Amino acid sequence: TLEGHLRAILGTLTVEEVYRDRDQFASLVREVATPDVGRMGIEILSFTIKDVYDNVEYLASLGKARTAAVKRDANVGVAQAERDAGIREAECEKSAMDVKYGANTKIEDSHRLFLLQKAQFDSEVNSKKAEAQLSYELQAAKMQQKIRNEEMEIDVVERHISVEEKEILRKDKELIAMVRLPAEAEASRVELIAQGKAKQTVEASVAEAQKTKMIGAADAYAIEAIGKAEAEMMRMKAAAYKQYGEAAILSLTLEALPKIAAEVAAPLAKTDEIVLISGSDGGLTSDVTRLVSQIPPTLHALTGVDLSKV
Repeated sequence: TLEGHLRAILGTLTVEEVYRDRDQFASLVREVATPDVGRMGIEILSFTIKDVYDNVEYLASLGKARTAAVKRDANVGVAQAERDAGIREAECEKSAMDVKYGANTKIEDSHRLFLLQKAQFDSEVNSKKAEAQLSYELQAAKMQQKIRNEEMEIDVVERHISVEEKEILRKDKELIAMVRLPAEAEASRVELIAQGKAKQTVEASVAEAQKTKMIGAADAYAIEAIGKAEAEMMRMKAAAYKQYGEAAILSLTLEALPKIAAEVAAPLAKTDEIVLISGSDGGLTSDVTRLVSQIPPTLHALTGVDLSKV
């Protein structure tokens, strides 16, 4: 059914229409064949013309002619494009050259102005340099003159200083002759006197020390002799006391009694008066007797001598 409808539709179209517009050809086939196949229970969802060909290569010839025309048009387009590009390139080159010439002209103008201004500046600079050189030379001449004046003043000052130095040397020698030498002589004399006095003092100190040493030795010998004598006397006394026994002890005791009495009575030496008060007429006598009667026991307690037995 589809093939029959396809042949029927194909007979109504030219070869060019079939070859160039395959979508329209397929759409016509689908519209014409859909009612017939629909009654058979078939629905055409898609119908596509896969290829169109013939056995006599007519379609290929159409393609060649089309390809040639396309190539021709392409070559023409390329030539026109190249022509337009060349024209545009020439125009661009012309514009570039114009810009370049204008820029070079401006550069030359600027360079000319630069040279003119530089020449003017150089002239001014050279003029200022000349003025500065003249000013420097003038100032140098003034400085040289000032230096010469100062050198002359320095020469005068140096001569004055030389005279003053000679005067100072003269005064120095005069002071040496009048003051320094006598002072040195006086100092030497004083030093010699001081040395003599110091030597004398040292010798006197040595002699005094020797004297003190000898006196000390004599005193020590005398003390030693006195000590030996007193020891010998004490030894002889002890021997005598040992020989005489109790009588010797009594003699020592009697000799010591005044000293004991003095020591006992020492506090009484500070007393203006002593008042003894007694209640009865014979009380004073009895009190004195009682005081005196206490001396032997006290003496016995201190020395061991019983006066009541002597």
